[in-house]
Amino acid sequence: MLLYYITDRKSLAGTDAQQRSRLLVRIGEAAHAGVDYIQLREKDLAARDLERLARDAARTVRENSATAKLLVNGRADVALASGADGVHLPAGELAASEVRALWMQASDRAPVVAVSAHTIEEVRAAADQGASFAVLAPIFEKAHTDVRPVGIDALRAACASTLRAEFAVLALGGVTLANVEACLAAGAAGVAGIRLFQNGDIVETVRRLRALKHI
Repeated sequence: MLLYYITDRKSLAGTDAQQRSRLLVRIGEAAHAGVDYIQLREKDLAARDLERLARDAARTVRENSATAKLLVNGRADVALASGADGVHLPAGELAASEVRALWMQASDRAPVVAVSAHTIEEVRAAADQGASFAVLAPIFEKAHTDVRPVGIDALRAACASTLRAEFAVLALGGVTLANVEACLAAGAAGVAGIRLFQNGDIVETVRRLRALKHI
């Protein structure tokens, strides 16, 4: 099962500096605990500040795991400059194939390219365009939002809709330890989340998730 932690430093307590510091600690804990991917999703930061944070995050991931990968949300340039492993593309923006081609012009490291999707069609497009995986959201209803969930049936259809054996679909949006099994039963290769990984004991969270990997 693939585990994907999406960051949100603003939800952490303290001043800006304290939030930044606590986020880096959490990133290190996530990598050490066995999370596969960490998306640096700090969209309010200016490019220079985001690059500094990404550099520190990339170093923190490497210090705590030989396998975890850091992706930067929406900024392939920042990801390249900071030594991150790839980029997460918002739905409806650049095609994964374009980003991959641009990346390979500047680096000899093949990138991980994840794509957000909200429909089955967007999942198919991500697969056809060579994305590493798609994150379909929101699967479940979430508090404090008017966005309608796509539901388990759509997740099942999306997982069955692509022909690339190596392409994965992850479930995001209202995913908790209580409903992960439903996502896996629908064919999801893993789960993504902010609160799922940023709150609580991440070692215990990962342990409980890994125990479900054969479902």
